[in-house]
Amino acid sequence: MTPTPHIGAAYGEIAQKVIMAGDPLRAKFMAERYLDNPKLVNQVRGMYCYTGTYKGKQVSVMGHGMGISSIGIYTFELFNFYGVKRIIRTGSAGAYHPDLHIGDIVIAQGACDNSNFAAQFRLPGTFAPIADFTLLRAAVEKAESMGVNFRVGNILASEIFYNDDPEAWKQWQKMGVLAVEMEASSLYMNAARSGNEALCICTISDSLVTHEETTAEQREKTFTDMMEIAFEII
Repeated sequence: MTPTPHIGAAYGEIAQKVIMAGDPLRAKFMAERYLDNPKLVNQVRGMYCYTGTYKGKQVSVMGHGMGISSIGIYTFELFNFYGVKRIIRTGSAGAYHPDLHIGDIVIAQGACDNSNFAAQFRLPGTFAPIADFTLLRAAVEKAESMGVNFRVGNILASEIFYNDDPEAWKQWQKMGVLAVEMEASSLYMNAARSGNEALCICTISDSLVTHEETTAEQREKTFTDMMEIAFEII
């Protein structure tokens, strides 16, 4: 069933290993920076997808948009219609932990959320979305070898960017949640349901504790440590 309603590539034009970013311009930047002979295979809705090689491995790089629902659509189609086996999300996150600062890396072992995405699976309880352990371990080992500042743990995938309760984040902080982003939980759930592998690696772009911030251009082009980790372990 390709092309799909949201992806215009033909079957086989997308690699079995995909690195994704919320911002399609970050995906374009990564493809042009890291891939040999990148070929644009999708631009439906401006969601760029490039396929090329990285150190001899066929890899695709694609945008996924903002939010649990958006990445949920794209990763479902990639896993179920394009034969993708492994997805690594590279994204930005807001720090909840006081020791996380701009440019630090968070490797998401698990992903809490405040959405209703899991309800579709009609589980008789609460599902805990977690990363693939092989990818998680490889990311940790690579981050250690690079000497970058990083933490491993739980993050929050939030459906809400502008929260009516500006202090709500502190309830997650006291449970040890390291940072907030908007996509990891549905990525992990779609990977689990399809029997595939997923990991989310984020760079801290701002802090709810210290109020540090970055610009949109910095988020697009300067978070290269997490990009290098993703490409090395994909």
